[in-house]
Amino acid sequence: MLTKRIIPCLDIKDGRTVKGVNFEQIRDAGDPIELAALYASQGADELVFLDITATVEQRKTLSALVHQIAHHINIPFTVGGGIKTEEDVRVLLQNGADKIAINTAAFIDPTTISRFAKQFGSQCIVLAIDAKCEADNNWYVYLNGGRTKTDKLVTDWAQEAVNLGAGEILLTSMNHDGTMQGFALDITAELSENLPVPIIASGGGGTEAHFLDVFTKGKADAALAASIFHYKEIAIPDLKSYLYQKGVAVRI
Repeated sequence: MLTKRIIPCLDIKDGRTVKGVNFEQIRDAGDPIELAALYASQGADELVFLDITATVEQRKTLSALVHQIAHHINIPFTVGGGIKTEEDVRVLLQNGADKIAINTAAFIDPTTISRFAKQFGSQCIVLAIDAKCEADNNWYVYLNGGRTKTDKLVTDWAQEAVNLGAGEILLTSMNHDGTMQGFALDITAELSENLPVPIIASGGGGTEAHFLDVFTKGKADAALAASIFHYKEIAIPDLKSYLYQKGVAVRI
């Protein structure tokens, strides 16, 4: 049985870790290198680094910071933000990333997924989807750090991306992001049941029970969170101990 993964996320803006609510009200959450080292030592299964303004500011991901973080951790490391070309991917992999996350660029040119997968392997390509449930109860894809709505349904885009070679889906619910009120269980379960790749649930983790729900009811392969870890709401060892006692397979 594959173990369920706990993944802290470092949202990076101006070289600092930040966190908001529903993609807004951004505030400082600490030094990314210190946080990364702490999470790795606490037993995090992976680490995700998202340069949240790279795409909007039309610049490359902060490779020097990626390099520094990579030297302080010994767990798989996914990096996203502003990645558009094979050279962008190569630079990040050379600086210590194990996987790269693509979002807006992949949506604008879906062949990006197949090109990257062919050159670097599907296991290296994580498709990040910023999703929002609208008044019609459908989940739609948003771009540019949640600023731009599209007419594409999340389920359709996820299926298309997997067909093109995406090896993993990072699903962030904008409705739940930063609220600590629980994950988006229904859409997470729908993707988990219908796609052959791992689904990482993101947005809304606030209690240990929320993680239990997303692994059991949401059927997620991994759960990503930021606020609860950055602000010391829950410690990773305590969370894993709780999940283990509840019968969830986790790496202790």
